[in-house]
Amino acid sequence: MGLISFMKNAGAKLFGRNVEEAPAEEKAQLKASALLAHVQSMGLPFNTLKVALRGDDVVVTGEVDKQVDAEKIALTLGNVEGVDTVDNNMTVATPEPEARYHTVVSGDWLSKIADKYYGDAQKYDVIFEANKPMLEHPDKIYPGQVLRIPNL
Repeated sequence: MGLISFMKNAGAKLFGRNVEEAPAEEKAQLKASALLAHVQSMGLPFNTLKVALRGDDVVVTGEVDKQVDAEKIALTLGNVEGVDTVDNNMTVATPEPEARYHTVVSGDWLSKIADKYYGDAQKYDVIFEANKPMLEHPDKIYPGQVLRIPNL
């Protein structure tokens, strides 16, 4: 699938003081465990999943049934404060064309993003649905967040 870049200083705050103050060899394991638990809390389906860290970079391997699941897992892992990149090495049982990605900037909203990619602001709901459960409401996006832009 490949490498996806994120804004390291934006996203969910998963890593508490106990993780940040842990010894280096323990810190990577604590972060990987927190990231895996975050994916599980979203209810994203996977057959197998392994999360590892190299500094601020996440490497994810495993198997999923659908392309959309692999993309949502990668975004869930990357839209976390402290994560710089996600190297998505998951195997997809039923491969499909990959979605595009959009990094939200100040002044963006879903209808504006839909107009940019689809030429129709009313298709904002396609982007909203494509990013559930990470998005809870169409108006709750933030600068630095990376969104899936599915193919129509």
